[in-house]
Amino acid sequence: MTDTCTRISATLIACAIFCSHAAAQDWPMWGRDATRNMVADVKGLPLEIVPGQYAGDSEDIDVKTSTNVRWIAKLGSQSYGNPTVADGRVYVGTNNDVPRDDRFQGDRSCVYCLDEQTGALIWQLNIPKLGTGKVSDWEFLGICSSPAVEGDRAYLVTNRCEVMCVDVNGFKDGNQGFQDEAKYYADNGKPPVKLNEATDADIIWKMNMIDECGVFPHNITSCSVMIVGDQIWTSTSNGVDYGHVETPAPNAPSMIVVDKKTGQLVGEEASGLSQNIYHSNWSSPAYLKHEDTELVIFGGPDGVLYAFDPKPTEDEDGFLVLKQAWKFDCNPPSYRVKEDGTPRKYATAKGPSEVLGTPVVYKGRAYALVGQDPEHGEGVGNLVCVDAAGEQVWGYDKIHRSMSTLSIHDGLLFAADYSGYLYCLDADTGEEHWKYDTSAHIWGSTLVADGRVYVGIEDGFMVSVPATKTLDEKTVKEIDFGVPIYSSPIAANGVLYVATHTHLFAIAKTKK
Repeated sequence: MTDTCTRISATLIACAIFCSHAAAQDWPMWGRDATRNMVADVKGLPLEIVPGQYAGDSEDIDVKTSTNVRWIAKLGSQSYGNPTVADGRVYVGTNNDVPRDDRFQGDRSCVYCLDEQTGALIWQLNIPKLGTGKVSDWEFLGICSSPAVEGDRAYLVTNRCEVMCVDVNGFKDGNQGFQDEAKYYADNGKPPVKLNEATDADIIWKMNMIDECGVFPHNITSCSVMIVGDQIWTSTSNGVDYGHVETPAPNAPSMIVVDKKTGQLVGEEASGLSQNIYHSNWSSPAYLKHEDTELVIFGGPDGVLYAFDPKPTEDEDGFLVLKQAWKFDCNPPSYRVKEDGTPRKYATAKGPSEVLGTPVVYKGRAYALVGQDPEHGEGVGNLVCVDAAGEQVWGYDKIHRSMSTLSIHDGLLFAADYSGYLYCLDADTGEEHWKYDTSAHIWGSTLVADGRVYVGIEDGFMVSVPATKTLDEKTVKEIDFGVPIYSSPIAANGVLYVATHTHLFAIAKTKK
């Protein structure tokens, strides 16, 4: 009896260790966790990668013509949403240009939930457009948010400026929470669709930031929400009008926090960020926890890095607001003011920028880059390291404008800029170790996984570089996927995921 109990206990312990290890290798939210540091704890990724060839005249890629590709999932025609992986499922945002369901036709926005082992569709969230055109819901962009997954719930921001919670099991456990999916999934003004409970997403709740917070989203609502405790943190994508002249909602918040169980608004920033918007606020928040300090770090639409107390407090009017702890200007003074004392204009090559990439937290410090919408072209950038008190540790102004999120591993910081350069710096001092020219624009972020840095570039290559202090360019690998890569690679459970504009690749060592 004792031996049996011992064997059972040993089995349970081994199972617990295995399950813990597997969960630790998931990638359940943008940046893997609330630090947003783009580093994956995986091993055994293949160096040799051949994406494969199209099957005849179709848009499908024959996986048999690939090397070290486990599966390939067809996406729409434009895909900016970075994948996330949790509990055997892969989530990715795209558009509806290649419909998975005949009920949903035309320009719509999608999140696919796929089987982690096979890439087969489990369910999809298929959302009609807001109906405002380029001003607030740009045509064919699709879902640009990375879902954040916890337990049996996934949270995201939709193209309709909503914070949304869906059931990861779809309708398999019944229609929970929100009951009007049939009406919601219909095109604006059209009769409700007939639900397909086998493949439709089950919405638990949704919170409309336009109605609840007075937000005016610019171009597209784009944030990857952050889960901390019972709260969901998100930026609002509040921005300027179509003519880029005024901010229609200058008093609306740039960041809010909602209850993850109910979707009710818990608090909002009231620091006046929206009165200083250059273009929009598309950055995602990060969380800094160091010794006795806990702060929400937010890249502002005015080029300033903000820190907020995570516990909302009641103001004199009875509203729950987020108290600002500190702020730090990520733009050097010369970006804002010329030598003759006149202000530099936004969207000029030497002018100031907002914070677009997500700030990263590493060892009690916050790191952030400035950048602009790619339509504004190239220009000067800046990378800063700020301590938990909001004081600058170092700055690096040799980088160009960037939309990317950083990767910091073993004291080495890896960054990419829109001009196409990949950088390695010392995370403690900001000293430059090396700089590599990928020869194409970079929209996405770097990933450190299994001893290498990965980044996708606009001309369709995935660039892979050893994550080391010195660079031998002979060790650089460039894998041609044939289609632009605007999203960021991630890695989970021994698999590298690369989303091109049109396909999602699950890359792992496979038998020949």
